[in-house]
Amino acid sequence: MSLDGKILGRAIERLSKRNKKHAADMLRLREEVYRKIPRIAQIDAKLSLALVDAASAALDGGADPEEAVRKVGIQNLALQAERAELMVEAGYSIDCIDEKPLCDICSDRGYIGSKPCECLMRLYKEEQRKELSATLKLGVETFDAFNLAYYSNIPEPDSKISARERMENIYEACLQYALKFNKNSPNLFFTGNPGLGKTFLSTCIAKEVSEKEFSVVYDTASSVFIKLEESKFSKSQDLEELHGEIIRYYQCDLLILDDLGTEMTTAFTVSALYDLINTRLTSGKQTIISSNLSIRDIRRRYSAQIASRLEGEYMNLVFDGKDIRLIKNKM
Repeated sequence: MSLDGKILGRAIERLSKRNKKHAADMLRLREEVYRKIPRIAQIDAKLSLALVDAASAALDGGADPEEAVRKVGIQNLALQAERAELMVEAGYSIDCIDEKPLCDICSDRGYIGSKPCECLMRLYKEEQRKELSATLKLGVETFDAFNLAYYSNIPEPDSKISARERMENIYEACLQYALKFNKNSPNLFFTGNPGLGKTFLSTCIAKEVSEKEFSVVYDTASSVFIKLEESKFSKSQDLEELHGEIIRYYQCDLLILDDLGTEMTTAFTVSALYDLINTRLTSGKQTIISSNLSIRDIRRRYSAQIASRLEGEYMNLVFDGKDIRLIKNKM
C-alpha cells in the first residue's frame, strides 16, 4: 500500500492548520480565564515553577531532599485544589485551559515513528474522497444501489445466459474485487456498449478501495492523454503541478482509466497508453480500464501489443444488456 503524495500533502496541511487553530483557541481561552480570574494566572505561574523550587530546596545545604520535595508536593496539591475550585465557580471545566493535544496517540505530530497516525489517515481519507468527488461527481454510486432489474433476464438467441445473469456475475466480481483489494489483485478491463454500468461499477470500486487507505486515481482517458502530452511538449515553466499528476498516474495503487477510445487517437496517445499500461504492469500496480471498444477494436485502433496486454494481463469483463440511460428516459 502506498499513499498518494498529493493527497497526503493536503492532509498534512490540514493537520497543521488544525493544530495551529487549536493552539490559538487555547491561548484565547487561557487569556480569557486569566483576565476574569487573575488568581488562576498566579497559581499556574507557581505550579510551573514547582519543579525548580523542589530542586532548589533539595540542593540547599543541610536540607533533607525528600522532605523538601514532600513539602513542595503538598503546596502543589493545595494550589491545584484552589485552582479547581475557582475554575468550577466561574463555570469552566477544571482542565479546559491545560495544555493537551487533540490526538492522544501521536500528540498531534501526525506520525508514530515513520507510520502515519490514525488522525492523519482520517484527514487523508477525507481528502481522497474530495479528490474522487471532484473527478467523478460522486452521487448514488454504491454497490447497494446497483440495480440488476435494468438487465433482461431473457437470454438472447445467440447466448446461453441472460444479460442479467451475466451482469450479476460481473457485479459480484467487482464487489469482491473492491472488498478484497490488495497488491495481488488482478487488473480489470471493462468492455461493452455505452450505458451498461461500466463507469458506475468503476466508481463503486474507487470509493470502496479508497476507504482502505490505498491510493486511487480515477480519470478519463482523454484527460490523461491531454496531461501526458502537455507534460511532454509544453514549454511552460510552471509544470510542477502537472508533473505531479503524471507521477500519480504511474505510482498510485489503483488507476481507473475510464472511457478509453473517446479520445482523439494519435501516434502519441498510442505510445503513451502502451507506456502507461506496461509500466504499471512491470511495477505491480493495479489498473482498471473501461471502454466501449472490444479487444478486436483495441487491436485495430491502437496496436497488437496493447491488445495483447489487455487480453493476457487483464481480467476481461464483458458488459451486456441495453443502454440503461435510454431505459430510464422511457420510464
